[in-house]
Amino acid sequence: MAPIKTCVLGVGLGGLAFHIPFVLALPDLFKLHAVMERNPAGPGGKLQARFGEEAAKGVIIHRNIDAVLADPEIELVVITTPSETHYELAKKVLQAGKHVLVDKPVAAHASQVLELGELAKSKNLVLYPFQNRRWDSDFLTLKKLLELPSDHPNSLGTLYEFESRFDRFRETLKGSWKDLPLEANGLVYDLASHTIDQVLVLFGRPTKITAFVENIRGIGSKEVDDTFTLFLHYPPLEAAGGTQPQSFTVILRGHILSVRSPQVRYVVRGTRGTYLKYGVDVQEDQLKVIPDPAQITQSPEYGVEPEAIWGTVDNLAADGATVVKSVWPSSERGSYIGLYENAAAVIREGAEQAVKWEQSAEVIELIELAYKSAREERTLVVPPRA
Repeated sequence: MAPIKTCVLGVGLGGLAFHIPFVLALPDLFKLHAVMERNPAGPGGKLQARFGEEAAKGVIIHRNIDAVLADPEIELVVITTPSETHYELAKKVLQAGKHVLVDKPVAAHASQVLELGELAKSKNLVLYPFQNRRWDSDFLTLKKLLELPSDHPNSLGTLYEFESRFDRFRETLKGSWKDLPLEANGLVYDLASHTIDQVLVLFGRPTKITAFVENIRGIGSKEVDDTFTLFLHYPPLEAAGGTQPQSFTVILRGHILSVRSPQVRYVVRGTRGTYLKYGVDVQEDQLKVIPDPAQITQSPEYGVEPEAIWGTVDNLAADGATVVKSVWPSSERGSYIGLYENAAAVIREGAEQAVKWEQSAEVIELIELAYKSAREERTLVVPPRA
């Protein structure tokens, strides 16, 4: 199988940390044919500055999208430009007959996501959403916990509340395009696109949504939110025995003024136990500084969470009164590269997409409903899947 000739649009944090390393780490599957950089400072641009002359050797630097579209050798275009550009760029690339992998949020509106899906289908092209946090170490580990049989001593029992958070502390603006009042900007589009996707994987589509979204710091444009709390309402999960909860609620939070280290990541409550997890997957921090992308597949430390941020489980003992605390190790290694391996198999072998495009449309649909709920200060019904 010939490596897929790939062009990465954008050489900021997204391109240099979340995409180019995986393309370089999988030389049997991908060839970094080109990048798009409007004003490179040197012959190898930011690619060479970050990964060295050898990594940049033979890689074309296209200055604009027209040059990318006109390059007949490019098979796959990775879009990691500012969020407001994702829809238009993806549309142009598909119309030019090239496969597309697009970073989150894939578009500002669900209607745009569906339109792109139809376009890709009509041209028999692969359109892949970059939902890399399905390969977070703690998310994979949490899935194993939730799959335990009800009679396992660490089983949480029947869930009635699931809380997922991406909090941080920052009093100032970042000084980037993310601060601007542009389509698909704001913390809900930026981070809830991950947590919503994870929840859809675990529990499917909610029936109602209640959202609180604001710019709590009161700096920059008030249209650019920096804090959110989303309540996703589900029918109660059926109990295998014992207490039958009368509701199931998912709480998704992202707060910009959270003073804590490490931050809370998950709180999952059931009738037989509670799971508590601090700290986030380590891959982002590793990818920002990794000197050689080959370490992604070769280093035993890559994607492995330190014991200091492993989760804990509090379970009811057999007497129904005593609480037993235990560590739930982050046994699953984080592996964002798995998304790229799957994308290659889809393009070359017709394999099934691990992250389906229709799922990304649901994510954006729920984000739009969240903003509407916050504006109108009311709970909204989530319509059944079309």
